[in-house]
Amino acid sequence: MTAVAALSLVVLLPIPANAQQVAPPEVVLPTDRTVLPIPEPAHPHSTVFDARNATPPPRFEVKAPASAPNVLIVLIDDMGFGQSSAFGGPIRMPTVEKLANEGLRYNEFHTTALCSPTRSALLSGRNHHMNNFGSIAETATTFPGQTGQRPNSVATVAEMLRLNGYSTAHFGKNHETAAWEVSPSGPTDRWPTRQGFDKFYGFMGGETNQWAPLIYDGMTQVEPSKDPNYNFMTDMTDKAIDWMQYQKSLTPDKPFFMYFAPGATHAPHHVPKEWIAKYKGKFDQGWDKLREETLARQIKLGVVPAGTKLAPKPEAIKDWAALDPDEKKLFARQMEVFAGFGEYADTEIGRLIDAIKATGQLDNTLVFYIVGDNGASAEGGMNGLFNEMTYFNGVQESVQDILNHYDDLGSRMTYSHYAAGWAVAGDTPFTWTKQVASSYGGTRNGMVIHWPNGIAAKGEVRSQWHHVIDIVPTILEATKIPEPKSVNGTVQTPIEGVSMAYSFANATAPSPHTTQYFEIFGNRAIYSDGWLAGTIHRAAWETKNRRPLEQDIWELYDTRTDFSLANDLAAKNPDKLKELQDLFLKEAVKYSVLPLDDRTLERLNAALVGRPDLMAGRTSLTVHEGMLGMSENVFINVKNRSHTITADVDIPKAGANGAILAQAGRFGGWSLYLKDGKPTYTYNFLGLQRFTIAAQQALTAGKSTIRFEFLYDGGGIGKGGVGTLLVNGKTVASGRIDRTQCCGFSADEGADVGADEGTPVTEAYKVPFKFSGKIGQVTIELKDMKRADSEEAVEARKAAALKKGLSD
Repeated sequence: MTAVAALSLVVLLPIPANAQQVAPPEVVLPTDRTVLPIPEPAHPHSTVFDARNATPPPRFEVKAPASAPNVLIVLIDDMGFGQSSAFGGPIRMPTVEKLANEGLRYNEFHTTALCSPTRSALLSGRNHHMNNFGSIAETATTFPGQTGQRPNSVATVAEMLRLNGYSTAHFGKNHETAAWEVSPSGPTDRWPTRQGFDKFYGFMGGETNQWAPLIYDGMTQVEPSKDPNYNFMTDMTDKAIDWMQYQKSLTPDKPFFMYFAPGATHAPHHVPKEWIAKYKGKFDQGWDKLREETLARQIKLGVVPAGTKLAPKPEAIKDWAALDPDEKKLFARQMEVFAGFGEYADTEIGRLIDAIKATGQLDNTLVFYIVGDNGASAEGGMNGLFNEMTYFNGVQESVQDILNHYDDLGSRMTYSHYAAGWAVAGDTPFTWTKQVASSYGGTRNGMVIHWPNGIAAKGEVRSQWHHVIDIVPTILEATKIPEPKSVNGTVQTPIEGVSMAYSFANATAPSPHTTQYFEIFGNRAIYSDGWLAGTIHRAAWETKNRRPLEQDIWELYDTRTDFSLANDLAAKNPDKLKELQDLFLKEAVKYSVLPLDDRTLERLNAALVGRPDLMAGRTSLTVHEGMLGMSENVFINVKNRSHTITADVDIPKAGANGAILAQAGRFGGWSLYLKDGKPTYTYNFLGLQRFTIAAQQALTAGKSTIRFEFLYDGGGIGKGGVGTLLVNGKTVASGRIDRTQCCGFSADEGADVGADEGTPVTEAYKVPFKFSGKIGQVTIELKDMKRADSEEAVEARKAAALKKGLSD
């Protein structure tokens, strides 16, 4: 890689006293781009009295190397190797197809098998554990490699390019910020705009409601759109086009770096109905037949070698022929929704590509279109989901439960996911899926590179073995920018990937990426010189690990002759297996993978793993009107215990309505509000059942204190309890709440004071349902109310326990 770039600095030498009007001599020095930021030159203090007699020094400006290309990374979410039409799949994706036909397809490109780990590695060029993202941000621990906090010694490519004269922007999903740092209290060091991006417009976390997302512009929450046709996929594309056009209008010679990372096609599968209609009946043949059809297309397209056999399907996935009519009807519809989502997302990306082309910049834009940050997601389980939050709360949805929402799948009224059988088909020709880092079904993704000014070949396939950490060194070589040794005063961990640029003009050159480890939640593997050894510790739909880590059963494949990993050679070649197992442990130590941690949902609880928690040790939180979008990771946890909510309000003469305090929304949550002036509390259990407790009298004008008390049944998690409403110390309503959510309310909707933004907890009102009176403060307290209640409240609860509360 070129060590010195084309920028030159002009340094002024001291000016002799008797030569004040003579231009000073110039010394041109090469720029050292290995230490960032590039320091300003030091100019001697002037001895000239009158500026008219002095020559000003040249302006200091860091410029990118001459002819450096723009760089665009497009990263689709949760799409498998066998889903996009560009790699033989059934989902029509014209944009990536066109880019592939005018550029290169890479059919042996790999990710980490999970979103945060892949994204951190993609942006840094270092392995995911070196980024401290051994898992997703929400399951971080205190172990090195797992903290969820990217170290300063691992700068992003955005920071490298920004400090070398690029404009930089990130649109869409950011899942690389520690969950407890996503609040106005910060620290904000690991937000996108503090990690090298001049511009960020998107959501924080693993997923978002595409119809009602919680969006940040930089570090400022964006007011939700009131457009009934709003969808985030279109919105983020609009914002990306606007930003790009600004750059090329105001600074046409300054290259840009754009990271475009949609929430599509991660759950929830949200897409306008006209896109779903395109696929009506297209999946009635089922997932078994779809696997066969996809493999045939892949072979014809040349992205899978002739003679490749389908790897065996996991035993848990039923044969399509064995399903009953209701199952077939539902599952086919789920795939229609997902396919529409994929085509819709790709078409929006096409608008961005067309906009770049309209500026005359596409030929000199290096485009990486990565079709998935891991394999297809099997987290929908055997039946799929009407509401993905049921998965995170251990609640099973039946086929009939989901069929009740059949016509709404894909709409704002659902938060849906498809059945795992489609994920297996989506990873054709492999066996496994997302989360399974030990199989190419979890780690192999299609990738296209398009750069007319730098790649002469068109429509060709490249089969060199590569990994997501290889993107950054490829960008640096293409832009003629050296790998930095120091960034912002911190010595850097060396980049661990290798450049792919050698493959642009050479389809047969051997890959320099010869060894790579994989590990996610105990699923682990090692690739070395064509061999892959790995172990399936747990499938995505399994709630328990198959066996202890030390008892895992390993498999062995020769990937040079077995593209789909259909022929396990472990029993025939135990020596090679032992060699690779030993190599895995060596790499695991080298890259901070140990100790292995196979815990999953329990890692969502900060108290269980000891990671930072804004609410650690606190039993009380006081919030104020206007505090909006507080995620579960920065808000007090009211789940699985008794608690009280006390609100001081001031009611105008005309009365008041609106939400006082609400957490989450339509797919699970709770709200304390005034409806027709009457104090009301609704608990929404996963969108499946709602419990409402309401006073009979409206509040009078003036100041009042509203108190909601919840007495938890105890005896485990997710149990019910009795709720009581009090106004100025007197009970006004009480009722039974039969079920509560044990583990999570929402992946994207937060807690709001004085409103209920996003989606409504109850259909009894419409968002944002802003409070029309005044709120002094609201205090949430966690306590054992059996020791702290008034006699009146206790008696009211005893009576309420004998009679089920009202339900809406």
